[in-house]
Amino acid sequence: MLARIASEVRPVLDGVFNAFYQYQDSFAFLVLSAIGLAVIFGMMGVINLAHGELMMLGAYITVGAARSGVPLPLAMLVAGAAVGLIGAIMEVLIVRRLYGRLLDSVAATWAVGLILSQGMLILTGPSIQGVASPLGSFRVGNTSYSWYRLLLGAVALALLVALYLLFMRTRFGLRARATIQNPEIARALGVDTARMYTVTFALGSALAGLAGGLYAPTATVVPFFGTNFMVEAFVTVIVGGANVLVGSPLAAALLGAINAFLAQTWGLYIARVGLLVTTIIVIRVLPRGMSGLVDRWRLRPTGAR
Repeated sequence: MLARIASEVRPVLDGVFNAFYQYQDSFAFLVLSAIGLAVIFGMMGVINLAHGELMMLGAYITVGAARSGVPLPLAMLVAGAAVGLIGAIMEVLIVRRLYGRLLDSVAATWAVGLILSQGMLILTGPSIQGVASPLGSFRVGNTSYSWYRLLLGAVALALLVALYLLFMRTRFGLRARATIQNPEIARALGVDTARMYTVTFALGSALAGLAGGLYAPTATVVPFFGTNFMVEAFVTVIVGGANVLVGSPLAAALLGAINAFLAQTWGLYIARVGLLVTTIIVIRVLPRGMSGLVDRWRLRPTGAR
């Protein structure tokens, strides 16, 4: 009797775990691919079309460092720091002159992205030898799962918590939020707004480089590596809205569920179409995104809740 019950319950539990695994994998992918773009857009109002190429640089630096003998986790951190430095240089030389000129900044960062991808193609060729996915796999029922994919979900959550603490619990975060809300008053109160913009852009770039490094063991590293992440990154940022700390996790949670369900049921192509359709619906119903909905709810009178 017990054996029959176990045989009937086990497939259900296997299915539940598979659904959870697919969901957390989609959630991690959306968070990690979008978080750097969300910081730059939400905090600075700049649409960085070189975001995918910064992720590509992170992947290349991670692979190069790992193949040189650097432990893989350290190689990923080195990639994030190096890409953050590249982002700071981009901000000082190019982006700083384009604040308030949205279309100009879009064109400039798109051109930078083309230069980076084509330059990497010339320097390294169409692809390089990658690194193996660490940690191995485990089985639940008849299905094999990657430990590393589960780790990426934990890393995504840790990054969200770290960003919240950085922007809401530190002096840097206070000055960054003041610069975003009213740079003139912040400057009058002694905040070096130019440096804050540089540091914020470098932070967003470092997060992009770290994301590229984290996903380098899971994909073929090519000069157009970042294009695999761009659609999902922009969709997550658009659905999330201007408040990166609130909107990005909510958007990733919603889109991750849709992407996991559609991908498992009908395939990756239909899943991507589903993400785009969801984005159209959300921006039609919620022009300010998920964070706008949260802000509207928070500002309602207490008795109306």
